[in-house]
Amino acid sequence: MATTVRRTSCNLCEAICGVLVTVDDGRVTDIRGDESDPLSRGHICPKAVALRDLQEDPDRLTTPVRRTADGWQEIGWDAAYELVVGKLTEIQREHGRNSVGVYLGNPNVHSLGALTHLPTMIRQLRTRNRFSATSIDQLPHMLASYLLYGHQLMVAVPDIDRTSYLLMLGANPLASNGSMMTAPGFGRRLKDVRQRDGRVVVIDPRRTETAAIADEHHFVRPGTDAAFLLALIHQVIADGHARPASYVDGFAAVKAAVEPWTSDRAAAVTGIDADVIRRIATEFATADRAACYGRVGVSTQQFGAICQWAIQVLNIITGNLDRPGGTMFPRPAVNALLGLGRGHLGLWKSRVRGLPEFGGELPVSTMAEEILTPGDGRIRAMVTVAGNPVLSTPSGRRLDEALDTLDFMVSVDPYINETTRHADVILPPAPPLERDHYDVIFHQLAVRNTARWNDAVLPKPPEARHDWEIFRDLGLALVRRTPWSRRKVEMMARLRMSPRRIVDLGLRIGPYRLSLRKLRKSPGGVDLGPLQPALPGALRGKSKRIDLAQPMILDDLPRLESLVALDDGGLLLIGRRHLRNNNSWMHNSARLVKGRPRHQLLMNPADLAERDLKDGQLVRVASVAGSVSVEVAASNDMMPGVVSLPHGFGHGREGVRLTVASQVAGASANDVTDAGLTDTVAGTAAVNGVPVTVTAG
Repeated sequence: MATTVRRTSCNLCEAICGVLVTVDDGRVTDIRGDESDPLSRGHICPKAVALRDLQEDPDRLTTPVRRTADGWQEIGWDAAYELVVGKLTEIQREHGRNSVGVYLGNPNVHSLGALTHLPTMIRQLRTRNRFSATSIDQLPHMLASYLLYGHQLMVAVPDIDRTSYLLMLGANPLASNGSMMTAPGFGRRLKDVRQRDGRVVVIDPRRTETAAIADEHHFVRPGTDAAFLLALIHQVIADGHARPASYVDGFAAVKAAVEPWTSDRAAAVTGIDADVIRRIATEFATADRAACYGRVGVSTQQFGAICQWAIQVLNIITGNLDRPGGTMFPRPAVNALLGLGRGHLGLWKSRVRGLPEFGGELPVSTMAEEILTPGDGRIRAMVTVAGNPVLSTPSGRRLDEALDTLDFMVSVDPYINETTRHADVILPPAPPLERDHYDVIFHQLAVRNTARWNDAVLPKPPEARHDWEIFRDLGLALVRRTPWSRRKVEMMARLRMSPRRIVDLGLRIGPYRLSLRKLRKSPGGVDLGPLQPALPGALRGKSKRIDLAQPMILDDLPRLESLVALDDGGLLLIGRRHLRNNNSWMHNSARLVKGRPRHQLLMNPADLAERDLKDGQLVRVASVAGSVSVEVAASNDMMPGVVSLPHGFGHGREGVRLTVASQVAGASANDVTDAGLTDTVAGTAAVNGVPVTVTAG
C-alpha cells in the first residue's frame, strides 16, 4: 500500500491540536504538528505522538469481554448487548429506576460519538444517580457561567492573543495546554504577551511550569484563593476603578459583601503580602486589556464556587468582560449550547448526604456512599463510560470496595483498569484514529474561532464498534422495552442519526452557514476570525442582564470566616498534572512514561528538615481518608507547608491489565483525599487543601 499523509486533530486534551499522520501499509509511522491548522499552528505535545501507542497497545480490548469464574472471556456484540440491557432493566424493575448509577469520565467530551449519542442512551435509564468527572473538575466554572450568563457552557475565555495583563490562579496551562480555555501552543502565546510589553502574574501554591516563565509568581495557601480574589474586588472598588457595564446589576450588594475583605485581612490567611495584593488590584484595573483566569486549583477546593464567581466579578467590574484582550465568548460554527441544557442546581439531592445536583448530575463524592448505604434508592448496578473513578475521585479505596458489592456493572472502555476490573461486561470502542472527529465542546471554549472536520485516519475493522454505535445499540434496545409513544419514536430516530449528519445539521444552522461538505474540502481547518464582542445580546434569558448579587454565593461568604492564619503548623496537600500524563489513562504508553519518575510527593526542603526526612526517602502520607506510601522529592518550588502528589497514579492492583502503567504505579492521591470534604455550594470535591501528615514510611 502507498504511503499517505492524513490531516486530523489530536483529541486527547482540550488543545485540539492539528496533526499530520503518516500511514504506511496500514500502520502509523509518523505524527507531527500541522502548521496549516489556524488554531494550533503546528504545535503538538508528546501526547499527540502517543496516538500511535493507543492504536497499537496490546493491552487494548478489541472485542467485548465478560467476567466469569475462570477469568475474562470474549463475547459477541449482540450477546453482550442482550446481557447488559437485560440485567439493567431487571434491576430497575425490582429496585426502582435509581438503582442504576452512571459515571461518565473526561474522555467523553473529547469524542464526537459520545457527545452525539451517549446522552440520549443515558436518558433511557431515567436514573437520577448520574455522576461525572465534572464535579471533580470544572463544575464551579460552569456554575458561575450558569448564574451570571444564563448557561452552564457560556464560558468567558481569556482573549490571550490580545491581552496585556493576564492574572492566573490555580492554573498551569503549560502542562494542561489550556483548560476551559482551548489555547494550543500556550507557551508561545504567553511569550507573545510579554513581547508586546504585557504582564503575566501567577498565583499558585507551587511554582509551576507556567509560573516559572511568568513575570511574577506568588505562593498562596491552598484553599484561600477566595480571600485573595475578594480583596482584589474590594481594592478595585475602594480605589474607584470599578466600571461595570450598563447591563450589570447587583454592584452595590457586591460592594457591601466584600467590605470586610481588605488586603490586610486577606494577607493574613493567604500568605500574599498586603502591598502585593493592592498593587495587583491596581495594575489589573488600570491595564489596557486584562483577563483573570482560574482553573482546577481554584475549583476543586472548599470555596470553589466563590472563587469562580469572584473571578467573573473581577473581570466584569473592571470592564474587561466582552472586551478584546479581556475575557470573551467564542462564536463556534456548531453551537454546543443548543444541545446542552442551560443548567439547574438542586432540583434533587443525593439520598445519603443531601448534596445538590447540578445540570442533572450528583457530586461524584457521594457515589461510594450511594452504593454502600442500604435503603430505597441504593445503587445496585453501575454503568461507567471512559472513566476510572477509583483513581480519579476522592476516597478511591472506599469506592473500590463499593464497586465490588454491586449486583451488576458494565463499562464502555478499551482497558481493564482499576475501575473496569469490577465490571461484569466491558464494551470496547474503536480507538481515536479510527473515528471521525469534530470538536463540539472545545470550539466553544477556544481563544480563536475555527472549525475543523476530520475523517478517520484508519479504517475500523468490521468486528469493531465506534462508541456512538455502542450507545446507539444499547439505547435502541432500552427504548424497545418501553411502551409506544411519540417520545419513543423521537428517541429511536435520534439514536439512528449518525454523528456526521448531526454535525452537518449543526453547521448549517450555525452562525457561519457552513456544511460538512465545505469543511471536508479544508481538512486543515477553517479560520473564522478572532473573538468578537457579543454582549448583552448573547446573554441567555429574557432580561439580557447580568446580576452579580447571586444569593447562593453571597450567603456563602460568611463561611470564609473559617479560614485560619498561616502559622497553624499543618501540611496541606494539592495535586498536580504533567504534560506527558492525561489523568489516569495515558500511563500505558512507554514513550510517555519514560524518563525521570514523576510520581513523587513534592515537599519544601524546610518541611523535610523539620520532620527529619530526606530527599528520595519513602514516606507515609496520611489523612482522615487513608494513607499511601510514596517517595518524597525535595523541591523549592513548593510553598512551605504544602505538599503535592500528582493526579492519576496508583496502578498495579490485582486484575488490572495495564502492562506499562503497572510498572510505574506510584500512589493514588485519591487514596488520601476525602469524599466528605466538598464545596457546600456546588458539591465539588475539595481535593486541594487536604490536611495531611507526612512521616517516615
